[in-house]
Amino acid sequence: MNWKHRSGRRLDRSSPFPRMMMLAAFFFLGVVLGQVLAGKVSPSAGAELRNYLGEYLQFEQQLKVGPETVLSALRLYFRYPLLAFLFGFVSAGAVLLPCVSVAFGFFLSFSVSCFTASFGTAGVLLALAALGARTVVTLPCFILLAVPAWETSCEMLTLGRGAGYGKKSWIRLLVCSAVLLGGVCFELVFGPWLLRAALEHMLG
Repeated sequence: MNWKHRSGRRLDRSSPFPRMMMLAAFFFLGVVLGQVLAGKVSPSAGAELRNYLGEYLQFEQQLKVGPETVLSALRLYFRYPLLAFLFGFVSAGAVLLPCVSVAFGFFLSFSVSCFTASFGTAGVLLALAALGARTVVTLPCFILLAVPAWETSCEMLTLGRGAGYGKKSWIRLLVCSAVLLGGVCFELVFGPWLLRAALEHMLG
């Protein structure tokens, strides 16, 4: 929303940096919660996870990329960024976007913590192979879309209306979508190879 100074000069929207830092704080809150909860997982889960990964390594050669695999990759890459953009259309996004940030950090941290708790330092390599490329792509896209969406939804909540998305926001969505699709392609082509290499190093 644009405001006018008494002199008639138009003032731009406030800097997005504070909102970015607040969303980052919610994300890291989720990271901490994920680490705390992962520490309460039963030790027997490590053996179960090791057996599952061993079976995956045995049968991975037989797997082929199909529609279900592509849809699953699309869901994993687009879920948080797309939710962030859509919540900018409703006033409830003012509350839901921080919750999504916490959820993003929580599930990422919980997964990594489970790997490291089960396999020690080798689990770090496995977590990087399984989640590293995806996180590098999805987290920046989520922040880029969530910051303006949070501003718009907060305006709707406090003022009853918002300026809505401008041309820059839609361009940002297109750019992020292209980056996310690139990440999906990378995941489908190189993801199994990276995970197999990490598993062979860890279990071999």
